[in-house]
Amino acid sequence: MLGKIKMKIVVASLMAALITLMSQATLAYYSTVGKATNVVTSGNIQFIIHEMTDQGKEFPKEGVYIVPGSRVSKRVSIENDCEHPFYLRVKMVYGVDAQELSAEDCFKLEIDETYWELHDGWYYYKGIVNPGETTPNVFSHVEIVGSKVDNSYIGKTLTLTVKAQAVQSENNPITDGITYTASGWPAE
Repeated sequence: MLGKIKMKIVVASLMAALITLMSQATLAYYSTVGKATNVVTSGNIQFIIHEMTDQGKEFPKEGVYIVPGSRVSKRVSIENDCEHPFYLRVKMVYGVDAQELSAEDCFKLEIDETYWELHDGWYYYKGIVNPGETTPNVFSHVEIVGSKVDNSYIGKTLTLTVKAQAVQSENNPITDGITYTASGWPAE
């Protein structure tokens, strides 16, 4: 009988030790789990599209009167007007009155391909635009293609709209220096 009691005490002691070890392991596991609150803030990206003439004056908001074959001075650049560097792309949208045209229909632009790269209809600036910096001109002149502008355009208004989009360059890696590989470009 004494042997049975000793056996029960040994078994009970082993179970108590096992329960103690298991609870300590459990306690250790739960004590290593913590809660972290991460606050993420984002800054605003702001830019200014400059449209100037060869004489350094602002391009007239009301436009200019031209005839087919004319070549007009229009220098378009973009200034970073915020505290964050960014990647930049621009797109030209061509139109006549309320209809959109393709570039080949009426306009010929002198794009500065040293600094701007065409990809999927957008011209991407090949670098980062730092705070306070202004890009080199996307283009400097617009030519109205005389062979494309016939009498059907008399009395109509041709338009050239410059759209620009930017995404942050901070913590936004690109592949092989190609800015269109950056993440976050807005959908059209």
